[in-house]
Amino acid sequence: MTIETYRKLADLPETIPVFPLSGVLLFPRWSLPLNIFEPRYLNMIDDAMRGDRIIGMIQSQGEDRAAPQLASAGCAGRITSYSETDDGRYLISLTGICRFGVTQELSVETPYRQVNPDWESYEHDLIAPADITLPDRPDLTRALKRYTQINSLEVDWEAVENAPMETLINALCAGCPFGTLEKQALLEAPSVAERAETLIALLDMDMPGDDSSTLQ
Repeated sequence: MTIETYRKLADLPETIPVFPLSGVLLFPRWSLPLNIFEPRYLNMIDDAMRGDRIIGMIQSQGEDRAAPQLASAGCAGRITSYSETDDGRYLISLTGICRFGVTQELSVETPYRQVNPDWESYEHDLIAPADITLPDRPDLTRALKRYTQINSLEVDWEAVENAPMETLINALCAGCPFGTLEKQALLEAPSVAERAETLIALLDMDMPGDDSSTLQ
């Protein structure tokens, strides 16, 4: 199967493993590289590769690092690139398919966590948005320039000017040094256009950033 195969809710699984990771976002049609080294998540990737290759990325919350609280929503992706290093790590790329709400976390024997996803609220993720529904690039560029100047961040402006709008919006949402709550708001924005509006609002705030950060 390919990403284009997932066209309706019936194509999506009723149960998915989840990878809780604070500050890391996956979006539909967005590719996320991951370096997997913890044994429980190596096990998760092994099982996914034997099955439908789908795992859910979801932000973790709280201070319990062993079993953190899960955010209310995440995004499922398919493993579209996979390699193993000499020291036993997995280097994978996930391509986002559809966001999900967490209906319930399952009681499982696997070392990794699994949930029943609620796909219905995000069914529109399965269809790429029309360009006409997306914001004007100059509005986003203006907000980004102000934000990067305040926070002393470096940006590939050629990529900003030439990347497809949905790709640009997702890259900035994933790459800007926002807090966990702000990133969750970006993930849960109902549409790509509303995600962009939320992004611009966050960029327009005088939020202190990490001077050593670089946006790719």
